Amino acid sequence: MPRQRRSFFAYGSAMLGLLSLMAVLCFHHPELLTSREFRAVYDERFARHLLLVGLVAAFLMGTLAILRDRNKRIATVGVGSATLAVLLGGTNVQFDAIGQTPYSLGLDWFVLSLFFSALVFVPLERYLGKRELSPLRPGWRTDIAYFFMSHVLVQFILILVTASTSTIAGLASFPALKDAIQSLPVWAQFLIAVFVADLAQALLHRAYHNLPWLWRFHAVHHSSRHMDWLAGSRIHLVEIVLTRSAVLLPLLILGFSTPAVNAYVILVGLQAVIAHANLGIRFGWLEYLLVLPRYHHWHHARHKDYLDVNYAIHLPLVDMLMGTFKLPPRQEEWPQEYGVMKLETVPRGILRQHLMPFQRRKHYDDHVD
Repeated sequence: MPRQRRSFFAYGSAMLGLLSLMAVLCFHHPELLTSREFRAVYDERFARHLLLVGLVAAFLMGTLAILRDRNKRIATVGVGSATLAVLLGGTNVQFDAIGQTPYSLGLDWFVLSLFFSALVFVPLERYLGKRELSPLRPGWRTDIAYFFMSHVLVQFILILVTASTSTIAGLASFPALKDAIQSLPVWAQFLIAVFVADLAQALLHRAYHNLPWLWRFHAVHHSSRHMDWLAGSRIHLVEIVLTRSAVLLPLLILGFSTPAVNAYVILVGLQAVIAHANLGIRFGWLEYLLVLPRYHHWHHARHKDYLDVNYAIHLPLVDMLMGTFKLPPRQEEWPQEYGVMKLETVPRGILRQHLMPFQRRKHYDDHVD
């Protein structure tokens, strides 16, 4: 059995064991640890069944790794976490009526999102990947930490984004334009919203690359040396708030309906993961219609000819209008290397990377390499 596969069982057990433990904690403290909005998406029965799957898989994978004497310490974390989850109630844990609190963490959003994202993209990248890349590639711990931060703090991020946009949107209200947009069918509103939001995002995205003080925040995202479904999670908290505010503002000003905006939000979540994924599929003419992996990978290329191109996250048309569209002529050509041009300018680790934009220091010995 290859070493990476043995490691996969140990780390898989650890991930599922810890996720199961977090799920049990969500049952114990739903008003504090779960998002009210996200609770409407799933029911208690589904959550209990999924918890059972996680517990069984954590025990089986961890036991197999321990018996094969590989990564026993990591596997023990998985088995131990799953055991603690069972001792705290497991799938039979009971909870009272969910109370109301002004704020809560989105731990349930993190657990479900990570579980299903890994379930879908780990096999896809294994069999359809452009490169042979282990899920445990260098930097994966940092990206998991970013994934955790952005999902668990989702309500607080939303509060910051709403606060930064609601007042401006109220002052820039155009009732006649809102009425005209809302008179359109939802599918038409959705298409217009995608274009408007992508244009706003692309303009800010280009500013990130061309204004040194903004680049300090955005360099964190480009510091990843390996591209896969998890790499897109590496985003500085300040950039998350700035980008989401810049995208939400025109949508609020123009008054798109709630169904159209919700459909756009779903697209953002899907395309952000897909665009960074390690998928070597040939999409042909679709690459000129939608932003797909090869298109966005070239934006992340550590290549001097691609420093100022491919800013769109949804529609290449936006880059065509901005004059920043660029793809290699041959379909099979992909970047050879990813990351910032000056590797020494971005340190390792989520904490140091969050402090980096506020420091005068420009070079780090322990950098992302």
